[in-house]
Amino acid sequence: MARDDDYDAELERLQILVVDAQHEMIEAGRRAVIVFEGRDAAGKDGAIKRLTEFMAPRQTRVVALPKPSERDLSQWYFQRYVAHLPAAGETVLFNRSWYNRAGVEPVMGFCTAEQHEKFLVDAPLFERALVDDGIILIKLWMDISRKEQAARLAARVEDPLKRFKVSPLDAEAQVRWEAYSAARDRMLATTHTIAAPWTVIKTDRKKVARLNVIRLVLRGLGARAPAPDRAVCIPGDKAAGRLNA
Repeated sequence: MARDDDYDAELERLQILVVDAQHEMIEAGRRAVIVFEGRDAAGKDGAIKRLTEFMAPRQTRVVALPKPSERDLSQWYFQRYVAHLPAAGETVLFNRSWYNRAGVEPVMGFCTAEQHEKFLVDAPLFERALVDDGIILIKLWMDISRKEQAARLAARVEDPLKRFKVSPLDAEAQVRWEAYSAARDRMLATTHTIAAPWTVIKTDRKKVARLNVIRLVLRGLGARAPAPDRAVCIPGDKAAGRLNA
């Protein structure tokens, strides 16, 4: 989609399908969790905004949790995420999730090596329990190149409307690029399962990525939708060697 009018028309068409799919989910009392993960500036916010723009406000929640409190740190790791899981008819989107412990926390030293290893064992079990209970679980990893990330992070600093997107950790994203790559590869290798698979989305072209995210979500919800672009969307178990290293 090279032209804006083509993009806008396809986006509207997909958003109508999202509304229809969510109406059916609400009527049937189904529950969905959509996990958005990826490096800083990979396009999570933009994709979530377009996906949820016309979704039902009362049955749609976007969860972006702050830094854990001392109380949070004393609990079972997954506990504060469980509190935000959906009830019947609800769709919950996590803008970063329990997978903080597979990326940011070990790379930045916010958890121990033992805690990281335990998470990689426990996460598939936790997710299997969610799926077995009837929750639709869709996991998306947004993959951005180092050059594009640097450009987007720099643009944030210059744009006064993006003040709330600037983080003290932004500088570490480039400095620790290789460490984040290694953590990502380990995460995909250990937590991509039949019950809860990952899909990687190439995001250097924002608009193309957004359209493909919506197509993936629609199909994950069981709706009839155009097939995602295989050059943009890669199954997690086939991502080795195809991601931005």
